Amino acid sequence: MRSLRRLSHAALLGQGPRRDGLPDAMEHVAKVHRAHHPDADLAALRRAYVLAESSHRGQMRKSGDPYITHPLAVTLLLAQLGAETTTLTASLLHDTVEDTDVTLDQVREEFGEEVSYLVDGVTKLEKVDYGAAAEPETFRKMLVATGNDVRVMSIKLADRLHNMRTLGVMRPEKQVRIAKVTRDVLIPLAERLGVQALKTELEDLVFAILHPEEHALARELIAEHAKEPDPLTGMATSVRRVLREAGIIAQVLIRPRHTVSVHRLRQKRGDLGPCDFGRLLIMVEEDADCYAVLGEVHTCFTPIVAEFKDFIAAPKFNLYQSLHTAIADEEGRVAEVLVRTRQMHRVAEAGVIALGDPHGVPSGGDGSDTEPGPGWLSRLLKWQSHATDTETFWTELRDELAQDREITVYCASPGAAPAPSGGALPLPAGATCVDAAYARYGEAAHRCIGARVNGRLTALSTVLRDGDALQLFLEPAASAPSGPSPEWLDHARTPAARIAIRHWLAAHPVAAEAEPKQELTSVGAPGSGGGHTRQAGDGGSRAVAPFSTAAPASPPDPADPGGRNSMGTGDSAGPSPDNGRATETASVVAEDPHAVVRLARCCTPVPPDSVTGFAVRGGAVTVHRESCQTVTRMASTGRRPVPVSWRQGAVGCRVTLRAEALGRPHLLADLTEIIAAQGAAVVAADVEPPREQRVLHTYTLQLPDAAGLPDLMRAMRRVPGVYDVTRASRPLPAR
Repeated sequence: MRSLRRLSHAALLGQGPRRDGLPDAMEHVAKVHRAHHPDADLAALRRAYVLAESSHRGQMRKSGDPYITHPLAVTLLLAQLGAETTTLTASLLHDTVEDTDVTLDQVREEFGEEVSYLVDGVTKLEKVDYGAAAEPETFRKMLVATGNDVRVMSIKLADRLHNMRTLGVMRPEKQVRIAKVTRDVLIPLAERLGVQALKTELEDLVFAILHPEEHALARELIAEHAKEPDPLTGMATSVRRVLREAGIIAQVLIRPRHTVSVHRLRQKRGDLGPCDFGRLLIMVEEDADCYAVLGEVHTCFTPIVAEFKDFIAAPKFNLYQSLHTAIADEEGRVAEVLVRTRQMHRVAEAGVIALGDPHGVPSGGDGSDTEPGPGWLSRLLKWQSHATDTETFWTELRDELAQDREITVYCASPGAAPAPSGGALPLPAGATCVDAAYARYGEAAHRCIGARVNGRLTALSTVLRDGDALQLFLEPAASAPSGPSPEWLDHARTPAARIAIRHWLAAHPVAAEAEPKQELTSVGAPGSGGGHTRQAGDGGSRAVAPFSTAAPASPPDPADPGGRNSMGTGDSAGPSPDNGRATETASVVAEDPHAVVRLARCCTPVPPDSVTGFAVRGGAVTVHRESCQTVTRMASTGRRPVPVSWRQGAVGCRVTLRAEALGRPHLLADLTEIIAAQGAAVVAADVEPPREQRVLHTYTLQLPDAAGLPDLMRAMRRVPGVYDVTRASRPLPAR
């Protein structure tokens, strides 16, 4: 590609009319434009040039050039990148409404709605009206316009590049200010739109202003390298011969590194070798040819495996596609190699301008589609509408654009299993589950109480990776959401999440300053005489609800780990008064009809579980589920099991359930409400302190009918935040 700078200077030559009706000054624009669009109608360009030249006549740039040289240079830049006629027409007129007496209505009447929209999109807001907010609010306006038509930003990028080329006539402090905005906003936007030809030159110009010493050193290294024969020339010749012998038609070029690229490589590797100042670029016609080239160069040269990347199968989020590899020749010289088709090369250089659909922007997906505003742009457009003050918008915009990579996660609806085939959610690299929640649900993410990544429960602060399957848990919309905590701000990486969280915290200062607390008593079913429990907020200190407080009269028997004197879980089918204490009679029978039988606390069997018993101290028989670990241990020590069976007609039972959940306010209330609705009474409850936002609830329940246990467990699992409900099974003590 010829230098855009030389082409821009060429556009300044000549002002007289040509035989085809175009002024001489438009000669280079017309030639370059027709190279990309042979059938283009240049009548609109001629009329646009005439209006621009006449309206800017008498205006001079600080460089001393007539002002018309600026829109001409901007138009030539875009023509070189393959922009269509409407974009070039608007670029010729892009400063007329801002700097002359031409009105937007005049532009609309003469050139149509599209051209008018593009000109309006790049027209700056008046400082007289906006003061210091004029620049950031102008960018906000341009970004919103870009959401509808990406050509707005294409014109702005070309406009900024020409201004940066001529920035030397400005005061040093103004140069620095403009260079910083270009670095923080325009260069990242050029990267996201894939317009590398503009981005690389902008980077070099900014680098020269903000880091003059490092820039001078890099330029000196490039100049020193140019004095010696370039070893890449010989390697390119060898590659051409290999591909020719393989029957692959390809063009092999040496692509020099630009100044910033040399600087970055030097920072990464230290001293640079003679092959580090450029890369081999191999261009072919078809995608399959790219892989054929790769096979040949890896066969005939020594490949550096660690350097291989396939951006054809997995394009970058700005639609960049190429194969990257590195090879060493017989002399040990290593060259980086880029392999792409000619169409890939056009997209790599000109990005969205080369796509043919003027409204399309990179989707960040599989690289095959363009849509009006997915990925980074749609996120940006969403959060900027909530950033009502200019300072927040400006700060968050620069933070958003500082993210130089995108990932895609697959997010299922609440309660559904994540599926890689759908629910694709593009996010910036480094995003967490908090960011994903707000990106997917907006302000409804205030109700997010947990997440599962790739099937595993995880903290909301977890950083997501490309391809993760994500499931988010939300509180019911009908309940008053507890809302985000201030700590969420530490985990939020995206502006959308940070702005939404700040708004909520500002609107709920009391909730933000204190942990929510609740007090619950008499949580058994109404009229059940159930036990009492007290909770200082789910996720607070451990709260145990005692049911029986008598101490054991003798050391516990291993076969009776949950005997009648244990605290917090009675073992029988139902309590009956006995000297003021709770005693039980189990609904099972043993061989000896006179034996006292009770249910083991460790596994809490209920009908119709398969059960077995063991004799314990005092002649009693403790009943366990056959799958209980105690049964295995007792059998291994030679203890003889006692045959037991469920009593005919016994329906009621007592059982201990463990509910594993993501900690949130009102969880205990919601669970006990569901338990009561199923007709069960809470005998005791135990809430453990949270660990990594997870909490364990243990309930001892009295059920009127054992057959209702499966339905009860299913109902408990449906409570938001609960991810598992199991029958309690206590681990055995070590031998």
